[in-house]
Amino acid sequence: MFKLAGILACGLAVLAGCKTAPRQVAKPHSAGKALPSDWESVPAEIPAPTPPPVVIVPPQEIITAPTPPTAPEMKWLSLNRWREERQLGELRRLSVAPLESYALSVTNGVLIVTAGSRTAYWDGLEIRLGFAPQMIDGQIFVHTLDVRKNFEPLLNWVDIPTRTNRVIVIDPGHGGSNPGARSVADGRLEKEFTLDWARRLAPLLEERGWRVFLTRANDAGVSLADRVAFAERQHANLFLSLHFNSLDGDGREQAGLETYCLTPTGMSSSLTRGYSDDASQVFPNNAYDEQNLQYAVRLHRALLAVNGDVDRGVRRARFPGVLRGQQRPAVLVEGGYLSNPREARRIADPAYRQTLAEAVAKALE
Repeated sequence: MFKLAGILACGLAVLAGCKTAPRQVAKPHSAGKALPSDWESVPAEIPAPTPPPVVIVPPQEIITAPTPPTAPEMKWLSLNRWREERQLGELRRLSVAPLESYALSVTNGVLIVTAGSRTAYWDGLEIRLGFAPQMIDGQIFVHTLDVRKNFEPLLNWVDIPTRTNRVIVIDPGHGGSNPGARSVADGRLEKEFTLDWARRLAPLLEERGWRVFLTRANDAGVSLADRVAFAERQHANLFLSLHFNSLDGDGREQAGLETYCLTPTGMSSSLTRGYSDDASQVFPNNAYDEQNLQYAVRLHRALLAVNGDVDRGVRRARFPGVLRGQQRPAVLVEGGYLSNPREARRIADPAYRQTLAEAVAKALE
């Protein structure tokens, strides 16, 4: 099994020589009604799916994503042929055993993929693929859906528009009778920390030309459906949900940053938390698959610089109702583990939450 440090060290060695309107907030919602479950359960990682029958297709067939998205036919593509079709840099083999790993250099980054693993790396960031690449006749093949939904958005990077009337809805996770995780450092609740993070972030974004709305301005219970509806009423250009993680039982050593966006139709999710994961489902937010990933990578990179590069990856999930119904790019950030003593102490520090806010604001400049 590859370790991140080993892969990146190989990659570097091979590639050596060869980047205001006034703040407004939502009116408090009633805390009296039952709330849907939120990000509270122990994560359940999805194992790599059994490889489907291989169908090799020419590179030109994989460039345009379906609109609206539909469950795709299972097809595989030689990474080297795609590279040649797109006139990208050289594909280099980093290692052979125990699994073959390859690096592809492009103008705005380096992609590292490993046969048999759904974990890839984009310029050092961990990215979860929908399908594990396969070795076929001595070449590495990738799924066409990963090319459309992961590789192409990273290759075709789009800058954030510079207009001053951009609207963002910041969603402090939990609230009211839905407290979220409890810190092992001081016993405080996730809902307190997410609200404080959002309040610190709002004025920083306003200074950068965003119109900012919060789904809750105090300790109010807001249903997931109401959070989605609120973003729709504000005609938001971006939805950002803020959370902190936790792992029950023997999870005190688990640490790091996770960033989520909705799973594209046809892929298996990186995380289910016990929910069903029907790959054929199409949700409104799937129309923004590419932008979701671009924003997620941008935010993830900026926050890693604050948390000390403890990277648990840009991941995909299908069950969060706060993402599924969004008619705009939407990202959910888990800013650290309240079940980890070291991270919990950092999160309890107001100065650290300020640095988290500043990192998000910088990413959205």
